Amino acid sequence: MDETVNSLDPIAEAHHQWSARWPEHADHMAAVTSVMRVQQLLLSRIEAALKPHGLTFAAYEALRLLAFTRSGCLPMGKMGVRLMVHPASVTNVIGRLEQRGLVRRRPSQGDRRIVLAEITPAGREVAEEATEALHEASFGLPGLTSEQATGLTEALRAVRVSVGEVDRIG
Repeated sequence: MDETVNSLDPIAEAHHQWSARWPEHADHMAAVTSVMRVQQLLLSRIEAALKPHGLTFAAYEALRLLAFTRSGCLPMGKMGVRLMVHPASVTNVIGRLEQRGLVRRRPSQGDRRIVLAEITPAGREVAEEATEALHEASFGLPGLTSEQATGLTEALRAVRVSVGEVDRIG
C-alpha cells in the first residue's frame, strides 16, 4: 500500500500497523476497521446535520441531556460525568450555549455553592430541531446494497460478540 495514502487515512494506517503486528488477528482487525469507517461516516453526517444549528456534537449532547432531564437542569459538576468529558470542557460548552441564550447558569436553591445548568425555551427548541435533523442524517447508509448492508451487519455483530457486548450464538 502507498505510504502517502496511509498517512492521509488514519484508519487504513491503523489497520496496516495492527495487521503487521498481529497477523493472526488480521480478520478481526479488518472487522474493527470496518466499524471505524462506519463510525467515521456517521460522525461526519452528524456534524453536517448539526452545523446549520450552530452546534458541535458536544454542545448538542449537553443540550439534549438538559432537554431530556425531568427538571431541565443539572449540576455542572455532574454534567461532565454524564457526557463523559472533562469538567473544563463542560464549562466551555455551557459558556458558549449560554452566550447564545440556549442555557443559563443559576445557583441551586438547596445549596447555593452548586451551579446548575438550565435549558431555556430557545435551547429546548434548538435541541428538538437538531435531534430531528440528526435522525434524518443518521438513518441508513446511502450507496450500500442490501448484500453489503447484511455483510456489514454481520461484521459489526462479530465484533460485538468478540468483545462480549452481545451473547455468542449457539
